[in-house]
Amino acid sequence: MNFYSALSNKISKKTAKIGIVGLGYVGLPLALQFAKKNFKVLGFDIDINKISLLKKNKSYIKHISNKQIKKYKNRIKFEKSFEKIIFADVIILCLPTPITDKLKPDLSYIKKTLENIKDLLSEGQIIILESSTYPGSTRDFISPYLKSFVIGKNFFLGYSPEREDPNNKKYSLETIPKICSGFTNNCLNITKNLYSKIIKKVVAVSNLETAEFVKLYENIYRSVNIGLVNEMKMIANKLDLNIYEIIKAAKTKPFGFQAFYPGPGVGGHCIPVDPYYLSWIANKNNIKTNLIYHAGRINSFMPNWIISETLKKKKIKKVLIIGVAYKKDLDDTRESPSIDFIKILNKKKISVDIHDPNVKILKSRKLKINYISKKLNSKMLKKYDCIIISTDHSNIDYSLIKKNAKLIVDTRDKFDRKSNKILKL
Repeated sequence: MNFYSALSNKISKKTAKIGIVGLGYVGLPLALQFAKKNFKVLGFDIDINKISLLKKNKSYIKHISNKQIKKYKNRIKFEKSFEKIIFADVIILCLPTPITDKLKPDLSYIKKTLENIKDLLSEGQIIILESSTYPGSTRDFISPYLKSFVIGKNFFLGYSPEREDPNNKKYSLETIPKICSGFTNNCLNITKNLYSKIIKKVVAVSNLETAEFVKLYENIYRSVNIGLVNEMKMIANKLDLNIYEIIKAAKTKPFGFQAFYPGPGVGGHCIPVDPYYLSWIANKNNIKTNLIYHAGRINSFMPNWIISETLKKKKIKKVLIIGVAYKKDLDDTRESPSIDFIKILNKKKISVDIHDPNVKILKSRKLKINYISKKLNSKMLKKYDCIIISTDHSNIDYSLIKKNAKLIVDTRDKFDRKSNKILKL
């Protein structure tokens, strides 16, 4: 049997069944996009609460509505165990790839999944990894689980990095070009064929490692530039200059400059992590990544610097953090700088509360307890020695904060003027 032709035909006719493992901020939108384009989808996640909500047509992601899930309920089945992965023609892994406490790649989520599904795999399937990872990991880490197959002939392997930018009003999953690669040419062709059915532009690269490197490069580009502007902010602050005025003036140059803005650090699943993935593989090959590594360290250092500068101005016993999601108008708290603020303040025995209209409860493996979002009012605001604007959601009453706060640490340039009451950090 020609497994390559059989799978290619299924994809072309949209009769291929799509299995997506990991229904988070990458996997769930991808599942909905395949369903939108008339594919049948199996969605897998070991989080029982997620599966329970999805089966009730309820979303746990702010920018995905219950209506969207309900709309495609006849094309997507949600599963908490992997038994039905035998029915999937395509298996796409959308799993977390964090870093360890020692800043090394953590592929344990991928490993655990592969251990669970390896005996359920069969000829004619393809596995595609979408997670951020270091160059060489798809080939070296996943292909050993496929030893009983001939990759490229009766089983296929691809890598296509996710480029999800939640809540982006200009670009959607469908309009962001998709990078594709394969273990062999047959693997590449199947991967290209698949994504071309749901995404407007597909960009093929020559091998798995190039695609993995592309993913790291585009995020490290942002990390380095954010690290640069954060360091410039610290220098400007020392010289009593307004970094935002400086950026605004620099933007008037019509070439050779792209504006990046400072903040309390970086968050999300890629930018805080990817510099360390590349640094790790570079170090394994005896290459030092001074710029990349230190840009990551600068961004990680920002919460410490902000707290330190604040404490120079005023003695503080009680703090309210405004916004704990890593990005404006989202509910995603992964690697949020706000979590670092809480850790630092806890160590200094300073009481901390949070307010985030998009996050009811802040949970993190980095924190000892969960934090419940407080409701804003004038009376409660006056109880805090300091208000830190960490994430500048649109649906926050900043005029109420300004009127009632004793001290505001503005890390997002929400207030026009610097004053004794407002610190621009």
